[in-house]
Amino acid sequence: MSQPHTGSHENHDAHGSLKSYIIGFALSIILTIIPLVAVMNHMLSKTGTIVLILIMAVLQFGVQLFFFMHVKEGENARWNIMALIFGLVILLTIVAGSIWIMTYNQVAH
Repeated sequence: MSQPHTGSHENHDAHGSLKSYIIGFALSIILTIIPLVAVMNHMLSKTGTIVLILIMAVLQFGVQLFFFMHVKEGENARWNIMALIFGLVILLTIVAGSIWIMTYNQVAH
């Protein structure tokens, strides 16, 4: 007779190792410091600074997902990644559509 699942974390392999947490933390710190230094020292133009901040934010998002939220691990890893990509496509479609409508709306002019 099999034991019922009690909800405890019996499979500790699904959690990251100390090494992966330290790597993720270090990457997070680096990805935070890079735009901070660029902004504080006026190293780039306004557009360049915004682009750098956005790129670092996307990379930070990836680090958080893969090192801390373990989106690649577990039995449903493929479905998790596909659902994440689908959500991002919907988000980008809504944002791009909103920008399109705000830019080319002739009624407001």
